[in-house]
Amino acid sequence: MTFQVVCEIEPPTTPDLKKVRHQIGTLSSIASSFLIPDNHIGRATVSSVAVAHEVEMMGGRSIACLNSRDRNLLGFQRDLLTAAAYGVDQFLFVYGDKPTSGNRTSDLTVRSMIEEARAFDPAFRVGAAAGLKPLPAFKRAADFLFVQASFSLDALLRWRSENPVDVPVYAGVLVLASHNHARRLAAAIPDIDIPDSLVEALATDRMAGVEAACELVTSIQESGAFAGVHLIPVSRYRDVESRLSRSLRA
Repeated sequence: MTFQVVCEIEPPTTPDLKKVRHQIGTLSSIASSFLIPDNHIGRATVSSVAVAHEVEMMGGRSIACLNSRDRNLLGFQRDLLTAAAYGVDQFLFVYGDKPTSGNRTSDLTVRSMIEEARAFDPAFRVGAAAGLKPLPAFKRAADFLFVQASFSLDALLRWRSENPVDVPVYAGVLVLASHNHARRLAAAIPDIDIPDSLVEALATDRMAGVEAACELVTSIQESGAFAGVHLIPVSRYRDVESRLSRSLRA
């Protein structure tokens, strides 16, 4: 199977899709498909299903992320109907980041979303997110898995060895855009172990995060342990495309 690069799009927080289209156009040279987050980090964004449809209209393949935090069963059924009408047939179901305001909606879980989507249309391909810890049994029934972003190939390989599954698994690779970005991420997500050397390098080299991420993508590809990567380029998508397109062609 060809190594897949699933590029995550920064979803729009306004009705203007110009930046989304630019990301899609720029990353198309390296992306096998695009993942569209859902109300990213607790902020309202344009529907991931609508943006996934935009990707398809531009000739790409899309995966619409849907979280259980922001919807009840009726809202989820609406999303599935909308997706079917738009021809969007791949989904990543997640629990969802803590909202910046308000409370969670508790009607749905990732498990119930998988069950509901399969009942709605067996042709839908549904994926789940996995942390670097033992994989729950219900997630083993997903069509594909996205593993938590890491900065350590050894940690990813150890998890893969300890959690054997027969479905495609995509290793998370996050680009650190700046020294401040690294510090904010470390404070917000303590499960992500960012090497001190990389944080220090970012203080003087704005490309350090891009280089580290692209090198990790190459190492994951060479390991043969994963079907591909879930690449999160954030605002540095132009630099990532330039650097990674050379590596993937080499």
